[in-house]
Amino acid sequence: MFCPKCGSILRPKDKSGKKVLYCSCGFTKNLAGEETAQIKETVTGAKKIEVMETLEVHPKVKILCEKCSNKIAYYWTQQTRGADEPETRFFKCTKCNHTWREYS
Repeated sequence: MFCPKCGSILRPKDKSGKKVLYCSCGFTKNLAGEETAQIKETVTGAKKIEVMETLEVHPKVKILCEKCSNKIAYYWTQQTRGADEPETRFFKCTKCNHTWREYS
């Protein structure tokens, strides 16, 4: 149930041994004749989940893959050590997906 004044959800509370619904704006409603208030939720059919492929958005560079001898790999940098240390360079082969790192 919702508050007719502000539209917020009414919350149950015991007031002088009686159950009432109240709102933060000050509105109250007696549950005269009603033993309990029930909240119900109806779930209809599961939603379909669509799986998407991830796309590589890293730039490509010319570097030799040690695993398959391919000459092109994706390239990115990441700070893996302290802020006063240089970034670590990562490479991922475009052919065999072998990933390796290079420390500066």
